[in-house]
Amino acid sequence: MISQLGIIGLYEKRKMARILTGIQSSGKPHLGNLLGAILPAIALSKKERNDSYFFIADLHSLTTIKDAELRKENVRSVAAAWIACGFDIEKNTFYRQSKVPEVCELAWILNCFTPFPMLANAHSFKDKSDKLSDVNAGLFVYPVLMAADILLYDADIIPVGKDQKQHLEMTRDLGLTFNRKFGDTFVIPEPQISNQMEIVPGIDGKKMSKSYGNILDIFQPDKKLRKNIMSIKTDSLALKAPKNPTTCNVFKLYELLGSDEEIEVLRKSYLGGNYGYGNAKQELFELILKKFDKERSTYDKLISDPESLENMLCEGEIKASKIAQSVLARVKDKIGF
Repeated sequence: MISQLGIIGLYEKRKMARILTGIQSSGKPHLGNLLGAILPAIALSKKERNDSYFFIADLHSLTTIKDAELRKENVRSVAAAWIACGFDIEKNTFYRQSKVPEVCELAWILNCFTPFPMLANAHSFKDKSDKLSDVNAGLFVYPVLMAADILLYDADIIPVGKDQKQHLEMTRDLGLTFNRKFGDTFVIPEPQISNQMEIVPGIDGKKMSKSYGNILDIFQPDKKLRKNIMSIKTDSLALKAPKNPTTCNVFKLYELLGSDEEIEVLRKSYLGGNYGYGNAKQELFELILKKFDKERSTYDKLISDPESLENMLCEGEIKASKIAQSVLARVKDKIGF
């Protein structure tokens, strides 16, 4: 049982902030995922006073993905990508949501304290409410499972994009409501909302997204990656004509990855003429190979050794389960179970 100063005491005892992030398992991470979410989150985890809990949200994926083998493949791809990009699984905790079943028990408990109108107003439901036949109960209570994901681990800080701000507010509301009724039980998390999320253009110029089918998959073999990059849409200016780098999808991608010197060299090539888009695409291909050489190699090794990858995840799940069991016991004690 936590004392009245227990929430503050938890933080003081740890002497560090616990950061928690859920990672979608909807497919292999692409360049947009890397630049917009993965690399910034890993950088945050490397700060000395941060203790990061990163989980693969495979239970959440069940609202849309019903294929068992596809889900397993997605989970392996996501895990391999995060580890390959430098997430330290020794210092931090990396786990599959589904392997810590306490989250489902806590979600049920929180469901019993969640008013219907709160869920009916959630963006995750309202965006699909015009066709209710496509809405399953899991999608409707998605915000409650998300709240359980967070509250189960005494998380202090939750990095989220603007699209998840509402769900985090619901988490805080549920935690505060429970604390008012039963006393100091849950750590109430603070959002860390990024207003500078990197918008990465896809091969068609729109925001890179699996749903648009316009991604760059940096983890595919060289030949497929090069073919992927060569499919980036450009205008039809002749080879001799000077070209505007600021309106070119190839240049925009290169600009996100290259050094100042490399970017300036490519800019001059565009403006000088006698430089084709095929040349620029080749430059982008070579830059990606150079910049992500270690990550691509590590990813391939992890994917080809599923047993090793499984062991890494299991170690994280053992650590996560200890925290989850402790917090759930605290909650059940308060409500009389």
